[in-house]
Amino acid sequence: MRSTHLFNHDWFFIPQKVTGDTPDSAFERVILPHTNKVMPHRNFDDKAYQFISTYRKHFTLPEPLNGRRLMLDFDGAMLATTVTINGHPFDEHKGGYVPFSLDITDYVHEAGDNLIEVHLDSTERPDIPPFGFVVDYLAFGGIYRDVFLRYVEPCYIENVRVSTHDVTSAHAYAQADVWVKNTTDDAQKVYISAEFEGDWDTEFVTSTEVIVPANSTLQTTLTLPKGTFELWSLDNPILYTCVVDLGLEAPNQPMTLIDQMKVKFGFREAQFRADGFYLNGEHIKLRGLNRHQTYPYIGAAASARLQQKDADILKYELGCNIVRTSHYPQSPYFLNRCDEIGLLVFEEIPGWQHIGDDAWKQVAKNDLRKMIERDWNHPCIVIWGVRINESWDDHDFYCDTNALARQLDPTRPTGGVRFWAESEFLEDVYTMNDFSNGIIEPTQSPWLVTEFNGHMYPTKSYDGEERKIEHAMRHAKIQNLAGANRKVSGAIGWCAFDYNTHVQFGAGDRVCYHGVMDMFRLPKYAAHFYASQISPAVLVVMKAATSWQPGDISEGLLNSIWVFSNCEQVTAYVGDEKIGTFTPAWDEFPHLPHPPFKIDGLGVAVARPNGDLRLEGLIKGKIVITQRISTDALPKKLTLTPDDAQLHADGMDMTRVVIKIEDTYGNPLPFATYPVTFEVHGEADLYGENPLVLMGGQGAVFIRARQTSGAVKLVARADKFTAECEIVMR
Repeated sequence: MRSTHLFNHDWFFIPQKVTGDTPDSAFERVILPHTNKVMPHRNFDDKAYQFISTYRKHFTLPEPLNGRRLMLDFDGAMLATTVTINGHPFDEHKGGYVPFSLDITDYVHEAGDNLIEVHLDSTERPDIPPFGFVVDYLAFGGIYRDVFLRYVEPCYIENVRVSTHDVTSAHAYAQADVWVKNTTDDAQKVYISAEFEGDWDTEFVTSTEVIVPANSTLQTTLTLPKGTFELWSLDNPILYTCVVDLGLEAPNQPMTLIDQMKVKFGFREAQFRADGFYLNGEHIKLRGLNRHQTYPYIGAAASARLQQKDADILKYELGCNIVRTSHYPQSPYFLNRCDEIGLLVFEEIPGWQHIGDDAWKQVAKNDLRKMIERDWNHPCIVIWGVRINESWDDHDFYCDTNALARQLDPTRPTGGVRFWAESEFLEDVYTMNDFSNGIIEPTQSPWLVTEFNGHMYPTKSYDGEERKIEHAMRHAKIQNLAGANRKVSGAIGWCAFDYNTHVQFGAGDRVCYHGVMDMFRLPKYAAHFYASQISPAVLVVMKAATSWQPGDISEGLLNSIWVFSNCEQVTAYVGDEKIGTFTPAWDEFPHLPHPPFKIDGLGVAVARPNGDLRLEGLIKGKIVITQRISTDALPKKLTLTPDDAQLHADGMDMTRVVIKIEDTYGNPLPFATYPVTFEVHGEADLYGENPLVLMGGQGAVFIRARQTSGAVKLVARADKFTAECEIVMR
């Protein structure tokens, strides 16, 4: 039978290409996911991680082969990987964003020591997407996703694709397309069954018998019985599990179960129509953000917990219903979490503007195939991006990518992200990067805005107040215009989080400040706008777009402010003086679920005494939320807040710890640029600059568990302030 073993521990690493006679003592012991170089969060040369490194691992088989095949599975390694097993080299794998597997059965020793060596080329090679020209993001380096050992029988299930049909009727059903691979020299008669896991009044099971020719792969389809099922939706993301069994029939022998694969999926119907996007027949205006998979310090080598946290931030803190995985396939942990919480996904192949030669295109097509074959069971994914982001038209190439996507997955539409409206339309959805600071009237159908704002108005968390406000209002404006136009399926803003980039882009410190949050996933004013679009039944939101300092506003007069809230009314006070009770700005933003509030008549000026700002959010006449901002703007405390109180003591688990300098009421002070020093007491490692200079009054570091249980205390100091927190390793 199949068995899978996580293979992340006890690797050796050296940041250069070395041969097998280099002693282990020259290497550093590491645990995957691993970045080949820990970086500061800004002001670094990307050449610092662009080198060929060597990973090495000694291992004995965790269990006997017993006639089975042994696969070595890489979820992702950046950028080109050459693996050697006990001296046997495999062909180089090109590409850092999709998984690859090697059959190492014939090269391992069933008894005794085995040696894996990996030469990992993390340079920006022009023969591998996305490279070949300039690229507005960094790929970083390392074996940055999981590695597994996988045992399978000589005849085994290679993949399963579950599709659902007629889901909004009482006769919904699922089909399981099953690929069976026979590695033997003889044809194999096998029995395949598929069923839904769980207790059912009706037995949802079907089966078939097929003969798989020698040394080949056979695909067959099983249709499960019809019934009524709970639908996967944004608010109720119900997941089912399809269990596929493979049995082998031998002469004069009973049927033997030799393999089983479990696949999670959801019953849902996602359609892009001329008048918008529909999920299970319900019209939904898509409102989302683009996401890069990179983090400060660790590059892309984020733990499962951090990947899942990003999905939670997008859904629960930013109120998005869709995310675009710009510009490459992203972590299975991130996508699994999107399935679990009901966050739609536009997933696309690696690339940025440049199209290479025929060999380069072949790597891109392989990326597309691997992406779809890996992810076709995710109900969260509603569209495949089959075009290199913002590339020029290439008729033959994009005919091929569209045909491949439709052949691999006929249930989902294709999209191809471009930045001009006259581009050739070969896909099913016209996906457009619109930087007009408006909405271009659609010339094709269906139409989806896949980027806006971004480089047109980069904004730092510590910029002047007027820029941060304008940044937020631009996002509000475009989402309002998208809401007004029935021909537009929705708008996906650029972007969720600031990210590291090349010197040709960004702000000179190798950072693109395009996010509604900074790269630590901490909010700018624009993030508060997105949060305010959440239903108040889920989360009540009210955040003022002000630091309450007239000296940070032109002419020194704070007569009006914007407040992002999903309340029905907001009452404003300056000191003890009631300014008034205000309603949302429906006249300016009639097509948002929750328009911002414009609070007028404050009359606060430079050199004029003023009191603290107090805002009260009301729903049905009752105060449901309050925000206060201190007028003195003095630092009152240092806070240290971990996202998680417990971590797994497995050497891989990580959590973010947020640091803020706050006023009396807990608001971060945007110009409190204190250096913060850290001490870690216990079995954990700190990833982050030490000291860290807070920008915008806030920042973050990461704590990574070691392999010892117990409490870990993190202590932070800044000027006269001290803060600490405890995280338990279990």
